[in-house]
Amino acid sequence: MNILAIESSCDETSAAVTNGRTVLSNIVATQIEEHKLYGGVVPEIASRRHLENIYAVAEEAVNKAGITKNDIEAVAVTNRPGLIGALLVGVNFAKGAAQSLNVPLIPVHHLKGHIAANYITHKNLKPPFLCLMVSGGNTVITEVKDYNKFNIVASTRDDAAGECFDKCARAMGLSYPGGVNLDRIATVPDLKKYPLPTPVVTGSELDFSFSGIKTAAVNILHNLEQKNEKADIPVLAATLRYKVCDILYKNTVKAAKNLGYKDIALAGGVSANSELRKRFSENKEFNIYFPELKYCGDNAAMMGVAAAFESERADSSLNAFATMDITK
Repeated sequence: MNILAIESSCDETSAAVTNGRTVLSNIVATQIEEHKLYGGVVPEIASRRHLENIYAVAEEAVNKAGITKNDIEAVAVTNRPGLIGALLVGVNFAKGAAQSLNVPLIPVHHLKGHIAANYITHKNLKPPFLCLMVSGGNTVITEVKDYNKFNIVASTRDDAAGECFDKCARAMGLSYPGGVNLDRIATVPDLKKYPLPTPVVTGSELDFSFSGIKTAAVNILHNLEQKNEKADIPVLAATLRYKVCDILYKNTVKAAKNLGYKDIALAGGVSANSELRKRFSENKEFNIYFPELKYCGDNAAMMGVAAAFESERADSSLNAFATMDITK
């Protein structure tokens, strides 16, 4: 089934045409350069740019796929979770497209899309498996019991891992997107020079907490500034990266052992982090799956593939939701 998929949950306007696990086209209009001016995503600006870009992006996706609009058999759209104004642009466009083409409208949870990015890269991957879904807004370990059945095993109690990277990167003077630039300039960690805590959630050993690590890193920078001393930013970045990825890795492996999984997938923007990939790649006890780098960030291709396994259908009353659990 040829699916036209729309993704606009944050600052990437994306449209794709997919058929099952096959990507026929995937177009992404990024807003990174504009949001760099503000050190992060400005929701109102993101929404306006989606409005300006979405029609052209969708048209290009159809053309690049080598099909006509009459060949589209369904329209899929991210409707949860994300920036509400940004989501509404995509949802309303998708509703109009589905109605005009007289095809089904398929709402898709954003995190389901990130997990489905692995289905593009690994054609033989199928549930059940364990997935670490880690991004700027989410850090979750979930059992993927079936293509559309999930059970959350662990989540963050405060900051997401990507949020920790982004906020620390900003404090280090790195430009947006902070996590990407932090990974790029990081060299060799030095835990003695820049000691960072290892937070443990009492009574829930698999859950995450990154606010303490973030605060400790920012305090190191402030203390050095007060002494008129300069931080070794590449080393501090590497130390922070090592500490966060170490926690992500160890908790995920522990969850896999506890639950008896041999297949572990990673998903989300932080799954592109070089240290995280290195740690998991070195483990030969499990079968490890990563999405291709181009499918780690927000894109419509992963939403279209997720939609292929989605049974839910919507009508013109479809709404957007800023927050929603992946199990709903």
